[in-house]
This record gives sequence, structure tokens and C-alpha cells, in this order.
Amino acid sequence: MRKQEESQFWQDEGSRPSRRPQKAVDEGHEKNEGFNWNQNNWNREEKREDNNDGWETVGRKPPRRQHKIQKEQWNGYKKPPNEQEYSNDVQIDDTLEPSEEELADLSQGCYRLWELDSNRLVPGKDYEIDCGDGKKAYQKDDMAQGSLFSWLSDDVFRKPTYSRFCSLLDNYNPNAGHKEVVTSEEKQEQAAFIEEISRTAPIKYLHKYLSAKGIVSGNYQDFKRTISSLWFDLYGRGGTSSCSSAFEHVFVGEIKQAGEQEVSGFHNWLQFYLEEAKGNVDYQGYIFPRRRGQIPDSETQLLTVQFEWNDILKSVSTTLVGVSPEFEIALYTLCFFVGGEDNYVQLGPYPVNIKCYRFGDRIGSVFPIAEN
Repeated sequence: MRKQEESQFWQDEGSRPSRRPQKAVDEGHEKNEGFNWNQNNWNREEKREDNNDGWETVGRKPPRRQHKIQKEQWNGYKKPPNEQEYSNDVQIDDTLEPSEEELADLSQGCYRLWELDSNRLVPGKDYEIDCGDGKKAYQKDDMAQGSLFSWLSDDVFRKPTYSRFCSLLDNYNPNAGHKEVVTSEEKQEQAAFIEEISRTAPIKYLHKYLSAKGIVSGNYQDFKRTISSLWFDLYGRGGTSSCSSAFEHVFVGEIKQAGEQEVSGFHNWLQFYLEEAKGNVDYQGYIFPRRRGQIPDSETQLLTVQFEWNDILKSVSTTLVGVSPEFEIALYTLCFFVGGEDNYVQLGPYPVNIKCYRFGDRIGSVFPIAEN
């Protein structure tokens, strides 16, 4: 697996003009995962020129604000998990015991997970987004004058589950079909991340829920191994073995080629923020909701957007903004084990369909679709 060059990581660049000979995978069609990929396409060298002599390029977006991450502790995550320090366990009380109603109704269980996400960020306090203007999914004009994220508090990356999650994102080569090699240090990062989130309320509730239904072992250590295997074990897509995982596809994103280059997966807001900060994501605007009068704003935490990732357009992508890593792991795991392909649930104020595609006994893809 590759690590991205540190010199590129936090470079503050202006956005390049949009190029769209490619298209992205629509959320409703991500189950077509067979493809071949020419790795050289991803590794092409981007040539960007600064404006000279005071001239400005017409239609060019203003430069992105530089974002920096507190990464000093990331090297410590590579140590053996038993040598690392973790947050205190949340105390198990009645709020972590699923009720009979919740066990009988997946939507109520998901709603409880939303309520238990005490680590969820607060818009305007922890971060700010600028949705720009809206568009239909088929429209290709860039409707955003700048980045989606205006700012994100430095304190966010001091949160243990957030910090550990972000440290995993650069462990992958996004070229679909590229065989991944997991180093011993990366395995330790994965194990430490699972240990950290297992101390939170959403994951403890997930265990109570699944064990009550006889889906997982009542032993918490066995349960943690099940979650780690579900999200991090490698499997093959498109004829290449060990080239993908649920974590890589859902949270990091992959580039595949089935005639044309396509963005597949990439459903996490933290990955969006980090890639936008590096200049790899160009936000194109939000997609109009199906119902009029429900226009997203800076307070919205369920957002359907269009963007380019390394010049490849993703025409539709819905993201839960500001939710914690443990919440998304718990939510998607619950829907995978208990639900079907379509899971109509209520998350706080948002009616959502959690779309879940299975790849044998693995998660092929899972992501939210706004039911507005």
C-alpha cells in the first residue's frame, strides 16, 4: 500500500478548470464492480501553473484556504495495540441496551445510534460548510464558487476516534484492481482503531443489538474481531484478488475503469475534507432535493453533492456531514447484518435510505441516500 507524499499533503492550491471526459458511478449502480484499470492513469503528473504577470484565469475559483492537521500522534498508532493509550470505556447503562421495539424495528435502532453519537460535530461550532448553488444531477456546470468546507476546528483532530480514522485513510492505493499489501504497522493501526471505537457508545450498542439477535458472539473480544474482519479484510473485485476492502471502498474511495474512468465509493465527509484540502477534490455544488423548499444550508448534516476527484466527476454522492467514525461504522454494520439492500431509517431529523450492496459475505458498498 502506498502513503501519499507529505510534501503534497497540505499544499494550498487553487482549483483547476473542470475537465469531464469521464463520469462517476451513480449511487444506485455501484453494485457493478467488475472492471479493469490502467494504473498509469492515476499516477499521471498534474501540471498546474500559477498566474503570471498579474493576469487571472477567467472563471477560476479563489484559492482554497490552507488546512493543517494535528498529526504528531499518528506515528504512535503504528505501535503494537497493547502498547498504546486509549480513551476510557463508556459505562454500560440502560441507554446501551436495545429495547424490544428497537430490536423489532431497524429504523428505531438506527435512530438510537444517532442519539448515542455524542462525538458528532456541531455545525457552526466545529466546522462550517458553504453549499454554494444547487443543480440537477445531469447538469455539469460548476455551481460552487469555492470549497465545500470553509473551516474545520483543530480540536476535531484531537478527538481520538477521528484522529485514528484519518490516519488509516492514506494506507490505500485508490487504483481499483491494484493489489493491496498490508504492512504489519498498518495492521496495528487497524487494530488500534477498532479498540478505540469499541470503547464508544455506538459500538457498544451495536454489540448489544447484534448479540441480542444472535448474529454475533456475546464475547466482546470476538465481536471486535468480527468488526475488524468485516471492514478491513481484503477481497477481490474485477478479477484481481486482495485489491479492495469495505473500509477502502466506502470511506476512502476507488477509481475504476469500465470503459470510462469512474469514482466508486468515497462516502465519508472526513475523506472529502482532507482531499479537498489537498486540492484533489473540486466541489461542484449540491444536488437539488426532490421536494421543494428543503434547500441545504450550513446547518445541514445530510448532503447530496457533485464533485470531481482528481478530475473525475462523481455526479451524485450523499454524505453524512459531521458524524463520528464510530457512528458510521456502527450504522453501516447494523444495516449490513440486520437489513436488506434498501434500509429506510430515520437519523435525527433526516429520513434516509441506507443502501447496502453485499459482495458475498462482505460489504460491497454501503452509503446513505437522502429520502427528501
